[in-house]
Amino acid sequence: MILDPQDGWQLSEAQVRSLCDRKRGLGADGVLRAVQTGDTWFMDYRNADGSIAEMCGNGARLFAYVLREEGLVHDDAFAITTRGGHRQVRIDGEQVTVTMGQAATSNTDVFVSVRERQWEAVPVWVPNPHAVAFIADLREAGRLSTPPDVAPHEVYPDGVNVEFVVSHGEDQISMRVHERGVGETRSCGSGAVAAAWAWRRRIPNSPKEVRVDVPGGSLTVTEHDDGELALTGPVVVVGRGTIDQTWWKENA
Repeated sequence: MILDPQDGWQLSEAQVRSLCDRKRGLGADGVLRAVQTGDTWFMDYRNADGSIAEMCGNGARLFAYVLREEGLVHDDAFAITTRGGHRQVRIDGEQVTVTMGQAATSNTDVFVSVRERQWEAVPVWVPNPHAVAFIADLREAGRLSTPPDVAPHEVYPDGVNVEFVVSHGEDQISMRVHERGVGETRSCGSGAVAAAWAWRRRIPNSPKEVRVDVPGGSLTVTEHDDGELALTGPVVVVGRGTIDQTWWKENA
């Protein structure tokens, strides 16, 4: 996360890729740039390959937490702005909740394939595009070293995150995800929301709160009566530093 209140850092795709490179840079799934816009803060989010995304659920929680930790905001609850719209955040210790809006779907039949295996998937936008496939065992998805094939391709003109989901009862699921522009990640906030939303449609009268276990930990997704979705989970800052300007220019 780069603090850029005055909007002075113009990130190139090459710089984002260099920062996210796990061998030559810091190593990350994406870059967040914090820009002050009037009374709010805008989250400029880039995937690890430098591409631009609508937003990032876990990133939004981190974004809010760091703004407060750095003294740039002083309230426990406030709004931020993303390319996917305004989001309300609430901080309670290391637990941070972000509203994710309402989910959208499509009646188109979508299929996810990994090598010779194929599953039917649920298309979900929150607002990032997702294809949620329910499977019997998370190991069925294999290594996910390459993007799963999702068809029909025209459903996702800007790429898609693919979630493989296993149920553990009415209010708990586990998930692996392959994110567009990144690869398999240890967590995906909007993916967790999409998976929980799709799971609730399979179980009539299911609990409004669903626990989503990912390789990086656990998240909670809550669906309110009006359809508004909220994502809650922990935030831990593991380091702070500065970017060497010579390195930065060389990687532009």
